[in-house]
Formats: sequence, C-alpha cells, structure tokens
Amino acid sequence: MVKIRLKRMGAKRKPVYRIIVAESASPRDGRFIETIGLYSPTAQPAEIKLDVERAKYWMSVGAQPTDTAAYLLKLNGIPVRGQVKELRPEAEKAVTK
Repeated sequence: MVKIRLKRMGAKRKPVYRIIVAESASPRDGRFIETIGLYSPTAQPAEIKLDVERAKYWMSVGAQPTDTAAYLLKLNGIPVRGQVKELRPEAEKAVTK
C-alpha cells in the first residue's frame, strides 16, 4: 500500500518535514517514491509548501495519507476521505499556507 506521510529532516530540536509518497513497509526516513511538499512547524507561522497537483494525483491512484499528512492536505484544500483529526486551537492558529 502506498502512503502519503512525513519524513523528518533537520537538526536536533529543529525539525523540518518533507511530505513524501512511500510504500507503507519502508522506514520513516527510508526509501520513498516522490517528494510532494515541505512542512516546517518551527517557523513562525508554520510553513507548508505542497505540490497540490501531485498530491491529488497520488490520492486518485489510491495513496492513503497518514493523520498528520491528511490534516496538512486538508489545509491546502485537498478533499480527504474519512475523518481528519483536528489540531488544538492554538496550534491551528500557528499554521499558515
């Protein structure tokens, strides 16, 4: 099964995540198929860069986003099937597109 998930990058205590498409059996920071975006939660406000067309393509061929990835996709206007967990109100204010 193909998943849309986050790959951790950056230094200690300064995480930056790449939004990737990978096989569900591959390790978190291991082999992946394609990078479709970037998420930087430590920036003020948090930064999300996403290739919306590629994300829609991967969703159309059956890729399943993880909870966090689904929330980030939802923030960028991509419809996600199923229920998407909401962030705490103070965390949601810190996230911008």
